[in-house]
Amino acid sequence: MTLIEHLRRIVTDPRTERAVTALIVINAVILGLETSHRAMQAFGPMLEALDHIILAIFVVEIAARIVVFRLHFFRDPWSVFDFVVVGIALAPATEAFSVLRTLRVLRVLRLITTMPSLRRVVGGLIAALPGMGSIVMLLAVLYYVFSVMATQLFGAEFPDWFGSIGASAYSLFQIMTLESWSMGIVRPVMQKFPYAWAFFVPYIVVTTFAVLNLFIGVVVNAMQSEHQKAVDEEMAAERDIIHEEATNVLAEIRKIQNDIAALRREVVVLSGQKTS
Repeated sequence: MTLIEHLRRIVTDPRTERAVTALIVINAVILGLETSHRAMQAFGPMLEALDHIILAIFVVEIAARIVVFRLHFFRDPWSVFDFVVVGIALAPATEAFSVLRTLRVLRVLRLITTMPSLRRVVGGLIAALPGMGSIVMLLAVLYYVFSVMATQLFGAEFPDWFGSIGASAYSLFQIMTLESWSMGIVRPVMQKFPYAWAFFVPYIVVTTFAVLNLFIGVVVNAMQSEHQKAVDEEMAAERDIIHEEATNVLAEIRKIQNDIAALRREVVVLSGQKTS
């Protein structure tokens, strides 16, 4: 067995994947403890040493995968993501690159690449982006229309909330999230404009209860499609395995039939020799 084949067996072994997942979780705990002054005073050197050891293991693992898969490694988006995350962790923590030290916590995101269920969730979110972009455009148009209307209706009396389109958009965003929308904004406005509810209620119905639920619909639909794709891939893999096994069985049956036919011919020849 060559070195490449040996590395391939190690890299593709499920136990290796489980070990890497465990190291990612441990590294996440270490990175969290490094934010605690008490923990750093008590175990600072040990935590830093463990962090460096785990990072070295990640580097070796990535290097082994590159050696095994070569250019195919960089054709897999998840492998490229692992490579970038580990590469950021290797950047020097000098003043110019001090912000990169904070980005070490991105190593926790490698859990996505090691867990198929998380990969499906992320794949569903990515697949939902085009539909979500259309909804964002629709929401932006509605924001602009309602912001112009709110500025014209309430801007003179409430310049802090509706004095400009930007201020109106921010206030309407707060209302859309239902954060203190009634007592904080709408009721004070209604003291000056008793019929302001005729503006705010349709706005909340359209944005909060209609448009935002479209996001949920698009994401759920994308998640279902991604799950169905995963199910189809698993079924295709199972069919391939069954087909391969059936082919092997048929080959064995043909071999047995040929052996039986050969034995019959030998029996016939032997019986003819005895008769003569």
